[in-house]
Amino acid sequence: MTHRYVDKHILVTGGASGLGFEIARQFGSEGALLTIFDYNELALQKATDTLTQSGYHVNPFHTDVSVQPDVIEAVAAAEKIAPIEVLVNNAGICLVTPFLNITKQEWHKTLDINLTGAFYVAQSVCRHMAERKRGVVLNMSSKNGLDGEFGHAHYNASKAGLILFTKTVAIELAHLGIRANAVCPGYVRSPINYEVDSDEFVEQFAERYIPINRVGKVTDVAPIFLFLASDEAAYITGQTFVIDGGQLAGMKAGDSLLQEIRLD
Repeated sequence: MTHRYVDKHILVTGGASGLGFEIARQFGSEGALLTIFDYNELALQKATDTLTQSGYHVNPFHTDVSVQPDVIEAVAAAEKIAPIEVLVNNAGICLVTPFLNITKQEWHKTLDINLTGAFYVAQSVCRHMAERKRGVVLNMSSKNGLDGEFGHAHYNASKAGLILFTKTVAIELAHLGIRANAVCPGYVRSPINYEVDSDEFVEQFAERYIPINRVGKVTDVAPIFLFLASDEAAYITGQTFVIDGGQLAGMKAGDSLLQEIRLD
């Protein structure tokens, strides 16, 4: 285990569960000072207790990223603890509703959290980073930001928006020493979809769509955030990284085609 982030201050939004928690945990394992924003107060307390018991330094903030005054206040408080070196904009929701049935409330809730919330947090954090002329912003987009999926028009729009938002932040802030990149996971098993998708559905999904023949785990995705935040990635900005087991590479071959492959 390396210690690339000893005493570096990392802010993870939506860091109380799922992929956000694993990202925070891995940064903590490399010595980072962690700040977590999350709307779920119970999950936030549980995550804080778990990370603290592992010996990590954690500062929890019960924060709704879709409320700009609350974000500004929370970021200012986090900055007083230590300068924020890395922002992981992970907070988000995923509602499943066919396009013709999406309500105004569902549309705005999804965009307000997934896209506008990311803007509020990034702008507030980057204003501090700009003064120091250094920093990294990593936005959690999705495979759905690059490819459509039934029932996810609002989610797809928010994640696609994050990709262009990331590119624009990258080109506007490069001269200030700030890098910005987006990560696009495919299907990743997390507490959210454990409640919705059966094991049978997950197995069938992987068999039909994913060349690697399994869905992702949070441990498959989190490491790229640590790489992109590191000095090893100092020349990388404005880019989009897909972690999806090959799903977007093209149509998966069926068993009959695979059987025709000759290895001699």
